[in-house]
Amino acid sequence: MSPLQMVDRVEIKVLVDNVTDSLSSTPNSVTREWSFLESRGMRLIGGGALCCANHGLSLLVTAYGGEKERTLLFDGGPVDYAVERNGIRMGVNFGAVEAIVLSHGHWDHAGGLPRALELISQGNGGAPVPLYLHPGMFELRGVRRPDGSVMPMAPVPLPQEWTRLGAAPIVTTVEQLCLDNTFFISGEIPRVTAYEVGFPGHVRQPSGSETWHADPLLVDERFLACHVRDKGLILFSACSHAGIVNVLRQATKVFPNVKIHAVIGGLHLSGPNEAIIPDTVRDMGAFNVDVFVPAHCTGWRAVNAMVREYGESGVMPCAVGKMYVF
Repeated sequence: MSPLQMVDRVEIKVLVDNVTDSLSSTPNSVTREWSFLESRGMRLIGGGALCCANHGLSLLVTAYGGEKERTLLFDGGPVDYAVERNGIRMGVNFGAVEAIVLSHGHWDHAGGLPRALELISQGNGGAPVPLYLHPGMFELRGVRRPDGSVMPMAPVPLPQEWTRLGAAPIVTTVEQLCLDNTFFISGEIPRVTAYEVGFPGHVRQPSGSETWHADPLLVDERFLACHVRDKGLILFSACSHAGIVNVLRQATKVFPNVKIHAVIGGLHLSGPNEAIIPDTVRDMGAFNVDVFVPAHCTGWRAVNAMVREYGESGVMPCAVGKMYVF
């Protein structure tokens, strides 16, 4: 594989996240929602002018290198109106999106992508957009309840459906580079740690079967990375079902001589996984990451534990409408 190309800076616009927070102070590298919207023309603060929080994640990532800029959409949030409403208010040029990565096959990351693709097609004249998918994300999935019954999840569209929606699906299990080697998309993430056991209670139903099978590992989830000059890797891990320590281990293995500068995304240390917060937060420290940007499914207990361990300078909590620059 060709080397990952360094870029001069990367801007990350948070189109969808569980949290809205435009009041907490932030470092200079972060633009809060209200300030960002004001720069886009907001002249009256009101509910109709602001972004909406929703259970899910969608990040618009633009990398700048020399005179080039390359834009990628990392997940689409849970539903059509969230990615559209927030994108419009944030002044997003959907036609500039050159590729999409669906991190894993869950509704809260895939549900908004069909509408995002419509907006992209309207903006780029109908040119198909590469959409990176994993073959394991198309089976029906669900969560087993305490009484043994299963609550199904909305399914992820099949590759042919994505084609109809305006995408050019790339379905693979192996790592990829895209957009002139500006972005790295991981392959399947090895499970190494003893305590990162995935998503307890998660199940899947193979095609043609009516039987639910335990599926805690969610092997289809992958991470995204780019390399910022003089800083290091920026890692995007949407839910970290593989475990964020396993994600960091794999990133270090793939890029052994590159510092990890920042990690942004959901760490899934809420619900049953709150039990592994101490082990996870302890072992994250071994990778000397400069900045963590916990989002989406991380959970407030884990965020608090991270701040206690790494200080306010090392943790910048995510929120919808924010822009991060590295």
